[in-house]
Amino acid sequence: MSRLPAVPAQVPWRDTGTGVFPYAARVEGRWHVLRLNDFPEHPLYTLFIDARVIADVDDAPTGWRLPPRSVLPVLSAPERARVLAVMAGLGPYGAEAGAPCAGDWCTCDILTDEYVARLTLPPRPASDQR
Repeated sequence: MSRLPAVPAQVPWRDTGTGVFPYAARVEGRWHVLRLNDFPEHPLYTLFIDARVIADVDDAPTGWRLPPRSVLPVLSAPERARVLAVMAGLGPYGAEAGAPCAGDWCTCDILTDEYVARLTLPPRPASDQR
């Protein structure tokens, strides 16, 4: 895994509507996606850029300005479908290394693509999307 890259302070994070990959942003034509892991057994987040693992993150760096999802704009349906397609198979911690976590103490085994695709937040009306 490489070091955490410098991420511009104004990353246009969007709410994906899924609890597994809660944040996604299109930066310079590439998808930056944060996977929420089974913390504290695993690091809090794993950062991916176009499905390539970049770094595990225990605390979001201050410069990221990771706002609550409730104030973020929601990905459009086509954007969400694209993010989920890019991240297919990467729900469980370790899947990016070909060794998805399957320990008795871990819930990663339920993180199938079907589970990941479920909307976990009620859709917000368009007027609430900023």
